[in-house]
Amino acid sequence: MLRSLPPLNALKAFEAAARSESFTRAAEELNVTQGAVSHQVKALEGILGLKLFNRERQRLVITEAGREYLAVVRDALDRIAVGTERLVQRQTSGVLTVSTSPDFAAKWLVNRLGRFAEAHPDIDLRVSATIQQVDFAREDVDLAVRHGDGHWAGLDAVRLCSEQLFPVCAPKLISGRNRITKAADLLKFPLLRLEDWKNWSRWFEAAGVTATPVPGPTLNRASMLIDAAVDGQGIALARTALAAWDLINGRLVKPVDVSLRLSNTYWIVCPKATSVLPKITAFREWLLAEAADDMRRLKALNS
Repeated sequence: MLRSLPPLNALKAFEAAARSESFTRAAEELNVTQGAVSHQVKALEGILGLKLFNRERQRLVITEAGREYLAVVRDALDRIAVGTERLVQRQTSGVLTVSTSPDFAAKWLVNRLGRFAEAHPDIDLRVSATIQQVDFAREDVDLAVRHGDGHWAGLDAVRLCSEQLFPVCAPKLISGRNRITKAADLLKFPLLRLEDWKNWSRWFEAAGVTATPVPGPTLNRASMLIDAAVDGQGIALARTALAAWDLINGRLVKPVDVSLRLSNTYWIVCPKATSVLPKITAFREWLLAEAADDMRRLKALNS
C-alpha cells in the first residue's frame, strides 16, 4: 500500500525550525540557506493545508497544530535515526551470522571454527544450521553456504569447491580378508544409502557393474550417512566436501577409485549490496582457503 508522505527535506526543515524556533538556526544546523528552510516549511504548510508557524514581532512561534505535528515528526525521525544506526552497526560490527545446512555445519564447518577464530579474533561468528533457505531480506543473516547450481537472483554467489560422489568406508571395514580390489567387491558389504538406491545404481553403472538393490540402512541426512560409515557400519556414497575432513584425518578411505562428477555444489552467497563488507570478505576468503587446502590434501592422498 502506497503511503502519502510529505517530502523528507520539508519534515527535517520543519522539525529543526520548530526545535530552535528560528529559520536562521535551522538553516545553520541543516547547512542550507534561511530561504531554503522557509521555502520547505511553506511547502509543507501547503501540503497540509494549515499553518505551522506564526511570525510575531520577528519571532517564530509554533502554532497549536504545529506543536501537535512536531511530536509526530520528531518521533518518526528519531525512529529512522535509531533504525539506521542499528543497521550500520550490524554491517560494520564484529558479529557475523552465517546460515548453512546441518550437514555442511556438522561435516565441514564445525571442525574448523577454531582456526577461523584464531585468524580473526575480532569477528564474533554465529552459525545457524537449518534446512530452510535463508531469506536475507527478512532474517538477520549476513552470509549463507548453499548447495545448488549457484543461480540465486539478486545474490552474490561464489563457488566453494567442485564435487564428486564416491564410496567411502572405515579402514577397519576392508582390512585383512575383507580387502576390496574391484568395484563389484562392494556388493559383499552393507551399502548405506541416502533415501533410495538411485545414487548407488548410477555409481555401479559408471563402474561397469550390473547390480540390483541390496539390503542396507537408509538414512535421510548425508552427515548421518558419513558418520555411519566412519563407525564401520557399511560403505556410503559421499560428496567431496562432506567427506573431506574424515578422509584427510584417516577416519574414512576410498575403497575404489571411481567417482561421479556432480553439477551442484556448495556456494558462498550473500546480498550483492553487502558482498564487499570486510567481515563478509574475510569469512569468504577463509572458506575458500580451507576448501582449496582440502583439495590439495585429498589430491596428495589419492596419489
